[in-house]
Amino acid sequence: MKSLMSLVTGWKKILLEVLIIALLYWGIRYYQQQDIVKGQAPVLQGVMLNQKAIDWSDYQGKPLLVHFWATWCRVCQFEQDSIEAIAKDYQVITIASWSDDTREYMQKHGLSYPVLDDPQGHWAKRYGISVVPVSFMLDADGKIAFIESGYSSEIGLRLRLGWLEL
Repeated sequence: MKSLMSLVTGWKKILLEVLIIALLYWGIRYYQQQDIVKGQAPVLQGVMLNQKAIDWSDYQGKPLLVHFWATWCRVCQFEQDSIEAIAKDYQVITIASWSDDTREYMQKHGLSYPVLDDPQGHWAKRYGISVVPVSFMLDADGKIAFIESGYSSEIGLRLRLGWLEL
């Protein structure tokens, strides 16, 4: 009987710890996303690193991944190969915010996804973000359908973009 009680007590402790971790995770996530823009995405303007001007009308009619990142961000580095792969199959615009050496970073890491350089964080502020990485998945009409802050897996991003194609 005593071992059964200790087993129940052990499970209660584990459940309580999981609950506390989950609440911390959702609390931090809520705090990070409290100022993020919702609804219609702000229209991006500017010239990409490849010297191509952004024409927002080019991105209408299909899902679009708008991904904010920084060259100094370790989590962003874990995602870069996923973003590179997704950019081969979907419309993608990445914004390198608060970074000074974006062109060199892209060359050093052999990356070719489209990048809008945002060294002062102008676009990050317009989208209401204060941390990176953050991914916005826009539907065919430019409305924000999904937002992910922090690390996002390639499969998770692909599933959401695929859902928006339906």
